[in-house]
Amino acid sequence: MKIVVIGGSGLIGSKLVALLRNKGHEVLAASPSKGVNAVTGEGLSAAIQGATVVVDVANAPVWEDQAVLEFFEKSTQNLLAEEKAAGVKHHVALSVVGTDRLLTSGYFRAKMAQEKLIAAGTVPYTVVRATQFFEFVGAIAQSATDGQTVQLPPAMMQPIVSDDVAAALAEVALAEPENGIVEIAGPEKIRMDELVRIFLTSKGDARQVATNGQARYFGIDVNDQSLTPGANPRLGRTRFTDWLTTGAV
Repeated sequence: MKIVVIGGSGLIGSKLVALLRNKGHEVLAASPSKGVNAVTGEGLSAAIQGATVVVDVANAPVWEDQAVLEFFEKSTQNLLAEEKAAGVKHHVALSVVGTDRLLTSGYFRAKMAQEKLIAAGTVPYTVVRATQFFEFVGAIAQSATDGQTVQLPPAMMQPIVSDDVAAALAEVALAEPENGIVEIAGPEKIRMDELVRIFLTSKGDARQVATNGQARYFGIDVNDQSLTPGANPRLGRTRFTDWLTTGAV
């Protein structure tokens, strides 16, 4: 079966491509660096021709409100049009747990717009909403750093490692379309301030985490429901502390 992975050169995409190829499928890793640009449409028709499944894991290169909205709207519109013409049977898109609860953020408004376009289209689909990746914990710390202090809220999270995200996407891509949303998360819940505190300690980072109920997550007010999945998410296997002991960065 031919499967096209949009964003196939990135963190998740490269892992997904390898997993699907190991399962014996013909997989095209599509990205601008490979001559396939979903936003401009360059190379898209030829890439999708003959595909049964298209998995979109591409992320916007900039997060300014209007630019990120245009990225997700244009790329999704182009993908769905080409998929319809090519007879693609399943469109899979990677999104974020809590997207519908974080709409004060331009990025999440853009992801919501992407999800709505997919749901309104004619191509059978599955939207996979994932929680925050372990690999992004350093960026969370950096975004909240002031001198040697990291100001973070005690909001509950349930982060997941990128390997487990890729594995879940592979399963979804090879299954029948849900025509709805699937949530994936890590095996454990943990508060954001504690997550970053454990991360910094493991790295020998001298910064201190200050728990602040008024602090924001990338400029967004969050609570215990903002970043956690609903009742029945699919769970990854890798625990955060185990990932850290493997020499993760």
